[in-house]
Amino acid sequence: MEPILMARRSRAVLDEERCWSAVLSGGKEMADGDFLYGVITTGVFCRPGCKARRPKRENVRFFPGIAEARAAGLRPCKRCKPEGDGPEAERAAIVARACRHIEDAENPPTLHELAEEAGLSPFHFHRLFKAATGVTPKDYAVALTKQRLRDGLAAAGSVTKAIYEAGYSSSSRFYEKAQGTLGMPAKTYRAGGNGVHIRYAVAPCWLGLAIVAATDKGICALFFGDDEAELAAALYERFPAARIEPGGEALDEWLSAALLAVEEPERAADLPLDIRGTAFQQRVWQALRDIPPGKTATYTDIARSIGDTSAVRAVAGACAANPVAVAIPCHRVIRSDGKLAGYRWGPERKRLLLRREQGE
Repeated sequence: MEPILMARRSRAVLDEERCWSAVLSGGKEMADGDFLYGVITTGVFCRPGCKARRPKRENVRFFPGIAEARAAGLRPCKRCKPEGDGPEAERAAIVARACRHIEDAENPPTLHELAEEAGLSPFHFHRLFKAATGVTPKDYAVALTKQRLRDGLAAAGSVTKAIYEAGYSSSSRFYEKAQGTLGMPAKTYRAGGNGVHIRYAVAPCWLGLAIVAATDKGICALFFGDDEAELAAALYERFPAARIEPGGEALDEWLSAALLAVEEPERAADLPLDIRGTAFQQRVWQALRDIPPGKTATYTDIARSIGDTSAVRAVAGACAANPVAVAIPCHRVIRSDGKLAGYRWGPERKRLLLRREQGE
């Protein structure tokens, strides 16, 4: 795309036709920082993506920056706030504050409490939170409680103590949900997963070798590699206390489905998964699954989508911790400069996956 400035050495000359086209598109054709437009009849200047009523072309003037708009005697729009970080950043900040509130609260705050703190209606806040994180405020609080339980079981003196410290109101309420929370009984999880049965198989695919492992609930690992022994060792390292053995008819269907998803990425969303991660990792992994095949997103994009623009490095860490290749498509995340960055199973596989999905 050609620069919106007709001459790079002067910020004063703008391609006004392209600017107006960007205003008509709601800012989709240009970034908010490329230019500002002023409306002489209202005396305000706006971002190209402002949601205010569209002005008449003859009343519009274009400016390369805030100083020029101010010099023309215009004031900033109160709706799109061109002198601030913008509506998108404000929405992300609202969600980030709500997440911190949930994380810091002894008891999960209600939807009305969170909405009141944000200065929004419960309906508007609920929609905003889910759009940013992929989950509802209640689901986020539940995931956080589950993670606290996982962390607490390993350190607490008893299972009951860990249940109450995690935030469950009663032990009976926890045991009603224990299987969904941990994927195994609490005492088993506290013992490091001892006794959990995992079956696996290694098969060739167009990316080399793939190891697929599953519990009775779903696929818990999908790794790529070049050596069967190394892949099996990585699986044992991830699940050191589980009972792991190769093969089995029960695995055949999931193995076939996983290999098909490697060939046809649009099928990956249908794979049954049994994965565990922190509340933050789960948010990132869900955001990754929302990236359609053939598209990419930056680490900053993912951080923004979960409502925490300061968590770019943590997002990269969650991508690196992804236990199921392709099903959670961390290969679709690239650096802000367009470079591929790292990939747990090798940058060449990442490049090949992206090229295949983009039809190259």
